[in-house]
Amino acid sequence: MVRRGRTVAGWPADLAVIARDVGSLLAMESVLMTASVLVAVGFGEWYAALAFFIAAGATAAVGLGARKAFQSAPAPRMKHGMIIAAAGWFATAAFGSLPFYLTAHFAPDAVFSALVPAGVEYTQSSLVYFRNPLHALFESMSGWTGSGLTMGIHEPSLPRTIQWWRSLIQWVGGVGVIVLTVSILSRPGSGSYALYRGEAREEKIHPSVVSTVRTVWKIFVGYTLLSVVVLFFAIRASAYGSTLPLWEVAWQALNHAMTGLSTGGFAVTDNSIGTYDSPLIETVLLPIMALGAIAFPVHYTILRNRDVDKLWTDLQTRWLLIIFGVGIAGVTLQNLVSLPATAGSAFVETTDYFGLAGVVGGPGADAIRDSAFHWVSALSCTGFQAAPLGQWSDGGKLLLSGAMTLGGAAGSTVGGIKIIRGYTISRGIQWQFSRVFLPESTVVNIEMNGRRLSRSEMEREFSEAAIVSMLWVLLLVASSILLVNLAGPEFTYADALFEVASAQGNVGISTGITGPSMSPYAETMFLFNMWIGRLEIIPVLVFFRSVLYGLNP
Repeated sequence: MVRRGRTVAGWPADLAVIARDVGSLLAMESVLMTASVLVAVGFGEWYAALAFFIAAGATAAVGLGARKAFQSAPAPRMKHGMIIAAAGWFATAAFGSLPFYLTAHFAPDAVFSALVPAGVEYTQSSLVYFRNPLHALFESMSGWTGSGLTMGIHEPSLPRTIQWWRSLIQWVGGVGVIVLTVSILSRPGSGSYALYRGEAREEKIHPSVVSTVRTVWKIFVGYTLLSVVVLFFAIRASAYGSTLPLWEVAWQALNHAMTGLSTGGFAVTDNSIGTYDSPLIETVLLPIMALGAIAFPVHYTILRNRDVDKLWTDLQTRWLLIIFGVGIAGVTLQNLVSLPATAGSAFVETTDYFGLAGVVGGPGADAIRDSAFHWVSALSCTGFQAAPLGQWSDGGKLLLSGAMTLGGAAGSTVGGIKIIRGYTISRGIQWQFSRVFLPESTVVNIEMNGRRLSRSEMEREFSEAAIVSMLWVLLLVASSILLVNLAGPEFTYADALFEVASAQGNVGISTGITGPSMSPYAETMFLFNMWIGRLEIIPVLVFFRSVLYGLNP
């Protein structure tokens, strides 16, 4: 128990707790930066090696300095956990922007044109955009939060080290910066659980939080390795991949496996997955994206007990699969209906999708293919893109916006409101209506997700889900209204709503608003949308409340 008035190294104990644990997060980030120096050396990018080395040193100095200065601070409590999560994620993104910013400034002028692949229209590397500190911070925040919106609009022209850093921070950020730190620091007791919950996580695989997060990482690494192998053969089999050297195929498979499974969506190819124009690659990515949207406890049960039935008996996974199917059908129908207005722009005959062109025509086959891929990409909050979504009809954009707002299962790598909250709200509404027709003295219990809830328990769960969802939607609407006034006249409100849902849901697919030329006010707003969306709003509100009024009740 922290006593009021107690100090640590001359600081109030509450601030010492927060500074020490945020310092631990930064120390962990400096290790990732140092490891990335080896990637820079391997590719002969000496300017990037210097940038990452300096960034790692600065981050370690701050992180380890805070950790050492306040090492005697007590274990964090729940109020500390939320503030540490909010402050830690922002600090991680801020220091994570240093490699982008420094690499862009240390690179010789000749590098910017040398990095541009042959046969493309642009003449300068996208690295130049990261000379702007706001762009560098945006890219880092997008990476760590798994959002996938990017200022590096021509990814193949980025240095390999920057490509790697983008993928690495999404891979780590997908599971959670705090989850990684807890798994290595191995702090026992309630302190670890406070941090775990502060990162908007609840479910545990084992009684111990440390054991839980270590199991999560074992599952995640195993799936990543499997995804790399599958994607390697899929890319190699594509027309685009068959022209690449094997090491380049392996590089693309590695990066896209990391960002696909973590539901981040950064790519190392132009036009994201659309570069490949491969039905095979898009089909292979569907289960990879879906895996990232399923809660880790479900993965653990299936892998340990060989209990495949868990995919259906688990409430969230069952509804995830149902929404995948229903959503694909709905978006497909919407896009087929809109074909007269969009064929030749959004939907064109490129590569036939499993013979459907002979049934519904080339544009129709393309509409079915794009609908399936982008619905899964949106609902899983991955953000891989294979088509010009800005040219879709408003109806198609709004459907995808709904998917990005909802997201996948709690306890996975996804953003959004989460399926369990949507389900809780729907059951709560049904419960409220049913009570109208019952006598006041009737004792009403409700079965939900394998638990029998009393009236007070149901009211508490319903109110928690409703409050988070209401705040989420209010922020979405307010941000989209602001964005439609900041974006150009060529963008509609449907485009603005789509883009905000993508940022706040940590998805990354875009209608074309996001880019280096966007309004700096909109870009700054997106920074907060991504940050708030990743932590599900409440920790950020607690953080701002503590800044204004302190941590006392």
